[in-house]
Amino acid sequence: MNELDTIDRRLLDLLQADASRSNVDLAAAAGVSPATALRRVRRLVDAGVIERQVALVAPTVTPQALTVIAEITLDRQGAEHLAAFEARAVAEDAVQQCYRVSSGPDFVLVLWLPGMPAYDALVQRLFTQDANVRNVRTYFAIKRSKFEPRIRLPA
Repeated sequence: MNELDTIDRRLLDLLQADASRSNVDLAAAAGVSPATALRRVRRLVDAGVIERQVALVAPTVTPQALTVIAEITLDRQGAEHLAAFEARAVAEDAVQQCYRVSSGPDFVLVLWLPGMPAYDALVQRLFTQDANVRNVRTYFAIKRSKFEPRIRLPA
């Protein structure tokens, strides 16, 4: 895909704020015709610029839920060992985000679990049973001050 122009950026900004708006509303807000908005959004989807459109559920829907940030250090960091742990992590429903990082731990995971028993079960499955996991450092979120998945596009 060619570089994003002003209209593409405007459409992306509007969709990141509210992807549920109708094409007519999106076009009006972007200052383009509905046909232009539809064509451009389809092009952005086809090019992989828009990965997917989702509904974000408020974490308060399950008041006892835990958000956990976990740093994982593996004992062996060969490519096959990193890939094996990564595949197991991304297969877990509780893993919302998985990052292979440098320097420090090998992975940082953001987890969402309905409660401490679910967290304990995940620890057994993902960390304890894997002989290659050397260290796990976890942080339990006590308050979410900001959650903004929007990407600010340069002008």
